[in-house]
Amino acid sequence: MRFRFARRRLTVGMLAGLVVALIPWGAALADEPADHERARRALEAGEVMPLRTVLEQVERDYPGEVLEVELDREDDVWVYEIKLIRRGGDVLKLELDARDGSLRRIRGRDVRALGQGAEAR
Repeated sequence: MRFRFARRRLTVGMLAGLVVALIPWGAALADEPADHERARRALEAGEVMPLRTVLEQVERDYPGEVLEVELDREDDVWVYEIKLIRRGGDVLKLELDARDGSLRRIRGRDVRALGQGAEAR
């Protein structure tokens, strides 16, 4: 009987810890609709290229599997940040100007071997 009581206290304590741990995550989710709305408005205003168009360009120029895509505003410029894994396991991180798809920055191993004239930074 004593073991069960201790087990219940542990379970309640774990639950309380989980709730406390999830509070910041819930707050982050509350920001998502605002971010989504900002991105939608930027697309409608012609400030960013459609993601589908950007991904087609990336797949053509840098074949691989896209792992992650972010659309951020940096210094009043919309930027697509794309992480992809290439055959052989190399990971590339691309930053593209979201307005026209031009390459702003590329990071990864053997970037110069890509033949895109890009430099590792």
